[in-house]
Amino acid sequence: MRTFAPGKLVLTGAYAVLEGAPAIVVAVSRGAYADSSRTALSATPEVAAALGERTAPHVDASSMFVGARKLGLGASAAILVASVAAHEADAGADLASPSVRERLFAVAQGAHAHAQGGGSGVDVATSVHGGVIQYVMGQPVKRVALPEGLHVHVFACGTSARTSELRAEVDRLAHTNAGAHRACMDDLVVIANDSARAIEAGGATAFVEGLRRTARALARLGEAAGVGIVPAGFDALEALAASEDASLSVSGAGGGDVAVYVGPSAPSPTFLERAHALGLFSLDLSLDNKGVRLAPDATAFAAAS
Repeated sequence: MRTFAPGKLVLTGAYAVLEGAPAIVVAVSRGAYADSSRTALSATPEVAAALGERTAPHVDASSMFVGARKLGLGASAAILVASVAAHEADAGADLASPSVRERLFAVAQGAHAHAQGGGSGVDVATSVHGGVIQYVMGQPVKRVALPEGLHVHVFACGTSARTSELRAEVDRLAHTNAGAHRACMDDLVVIANDSARAIEAGGATAFVEGLRRTARALARLGEAAGVGIVPAGFDALEALAASEDASLSVSGAGGGDVAVYVGPSAPSPTFLERAHALGLFSLDLSLDNKGVRLAPDATAFAAAS
């Protein structure tokens, strides 16, 4: 069987989701294809943890990379979910079934956490369910919608980072300066909850403001932890976005990878020029509403490869 699992963009709730706060996450059209008729040359640690002695399917996630550099769209989770789903589909499971998705999430999340030494499960949940979701650890996934009238433009950054490494530095801050860590996390939790309320109310202006606050709170956390959660030069781009009634923020744990511009219209030529000068380039992607599923046909898989 050939399956597809989408990637993700974490808009709000990064780090705070580990404190029990809600994260707002968007599934995207770039993702991973798995083909159980072909055997993988090697399995990722996450896939190996999930499948055990079973054969890992061939996977193509090239759209989630630029050369050897990952784009920060949750490739490890998408590869894992697509691989486990291929085995489920081979056994006759309906990947659209809520019970199958619940089982798939449980298996994939356990394997992902085992391989990466923890994590919230937000990447895995998005790859399984697709669409725009509100994710809270230990609770059922809630489907939501972005407020009407918002334009989302995604940039790839010139730097790349591993979420596990960034999380380790933030964890280290909790031991070396517990007060600073607690203040940063409390701030992010408040913002995450405010952003979730803005989504529930359909408030475009309030949600964009939540994204702006998220960007600055992540920068403060990075400064306290001595790690570049927000890349250099982003503060000026954030200010320019604000002048356009928009926001610019790193997605998820930060460190580079991808950044998201959200506003009432597309970024201006001036913004694009300054973003490009900082090493950012636009990514062609769209919202994926379906989540993990059978790939439409062999042609689609071959084209992706």
